[in-house]
Amino acid sequence: MPSVSLPAIVLAGDRRAAKAVYGESKVYLEIAGKPLVAHVVEVLQAVPEVSEVWVVGDAERLGALFDEPAQRSRIQKPLHIVEQLRSLYENGWQTYRRLLPAAGPQGRDPEEADLDLRVLYLSGDLPFATPQEISTFVRRAVASGRSYVLGLVTSDSLTSFQPGTPGGPGIEPEFFHLKEGRFRQSNLHLLKPARILNRFYVEEMYEHRYQREWGNIAALAWRLLTSEQGGLVVMAYYALMHLALMVNRLGLGRLADRIRSWVPSHRIERGCSELLRAEFCFEFTEAGGCAVDIDNEAEYDAARERYAEWHAAQAKRAVDLYGPIPLGAESSAQPGANESSASKRASEEG
Repeated sequence: MPSVSLPAIVLAGDRRAAKAVYGESKVYLEIAGKPLVAHVVEVLQAVPEVSEVWVVGDAERLGALFDEPAQRSRIQKPLHIVEQLRSLYENGWQTYRRLLPAAGPQGRDPEEADLDLRVLYLSGDLPFATPQEISTFVRRAVASGRSYVLGLVTSDSLTSFQPGTPGGPGIEPEFFHLKEGRFRQSNLHLLKPARILNRFYVEEMYEHRYQREWGNIAALAWRLLTSEQGGLVVMAYYALMHLALMVNRLGLGRLADRIRSWVPSHRIERGCSELLRAEFCFEFTEAGGCAVDIDNEAEYDAARERYAEWHAAQAKRAVDLYGPIPLGAESSAQPGANESSASKRASEEG
């Protein structure tokens, strides 16, 4: 396929949907001597398809972090720091408006020529992401031609993160229960933002990803049913996925498998496409590390304790699956292009 070059936006805000861990914004928690957001930005340096990195969050704190000599020396691609706004949606959309050609610090609305501009969005708390998994996702997502591609990984790809012994440190994530298997979202999103007409629903779906109270789930589903085409489909399959999850938690695996057999991924894709008024699809990657974010104290403690083991295992798995980092990945970056201080000032002035 033709060469791909696109910006990445790292979502490092600490408002609304963001979850604190030990009273701290997750992205600043340290593992192996550096904050989680620094892990993500450094990994993106070796992803050949990523041309520049935008980090949106607390601009003053992020600017100070990436202005430290130790961090600055690891960054070759242009780095822009953007002050966070009130919500995930505003952070993602307004940062996109700023990265458009000739947009300036105030940003601008997309025009006809911008409609097919793609952006990679990812979380700022992914200590086990690998360049190969991100690169593979980007290339496959671009090849799909869709306007919104959400990454998924299989449950099997995350078995190495489980506790080594009963009660030992490990991460046991929740999964989407689909007909094709059990999957977890990989925190990788490739979007043509201007093509997604109902963009605001992305945030609402994201904020309910931890939802466990059936009353709130039903309230959201009812609003979708009564307000949007495709709402009925989304409501029905959303309920079935959560029912399968609840049944599986009760140890009734066979019944959960029976329920998820009624939830084929292509129907979810169709429902989300109608709801978002955009072409939506899933894209699967096999390495799994991008699906491991830090959501609570137990996961943070486990990741800290077993970081060296899990990081080495992910690096090996990525090479086994996808090969080494493509030659020239590092050299495709632009030495000396770290713009954290200038971008921080621009965001404050804007």
